[in-house]
Amino acid sequence: MGAVKVASFSEIEDAFVNYIQDIVYCTMITVDKKGRPRARVLLPIWETVDGKPVGWLAAYKTPVKVAHLANNPHTTYSYWNPRQNAVFVDSVSHWAEDLETKTYAWELYAKGSPRGVGYNPGNFWRGPADPKYGLIRIDPWRVQVLRGADLSSRLWTDESHR
Repeated sequence: MGAVKVASFSEIEDAFVNYIQDIVYCTMITVDKKGRPRARVLLPIWETVDGKPVGWLAAYKTPVKVAHLANNPHTTYSYWNPRQNAVFVDSVSHWAEDLETKTYAWELYAKGSPRGVGYNPGNFWRGPADPKYGLIRIDPWRVQVLRGADLSSRLWTDESHR
């Protein structure tokens, strides 16, 4: 069964949020210079801006993540639970360096975005200006939600990324 394409993110937003609130952690996949994928489990937060999803990922700027994103900013974020509900987010990700943006995302993490997804970033960094606090902005161009009960799948794509 193929995915049903939807015209706007709003048509799948509720399922997207519900699954992310349930699953919380996801697998982030990047690609190295030789085209080999690398996966790691992380916890991005999400919001909807101008009708499109935007993600934020507080992360240490490890040499691997820095090199992978510098070479190829295309990333995938994959959520899954044992009921087979899943969310797949194909995106372009880049480091956000300015203090205003880092503070904004810090506060989203602290309050939970969506509600129930997030944590106190102060447990890992001293504050938004901490040089060890890295922030990745996630701009999805494709989001798929899959309901495990019947394997129905809905797919949104951002045509402006083509």
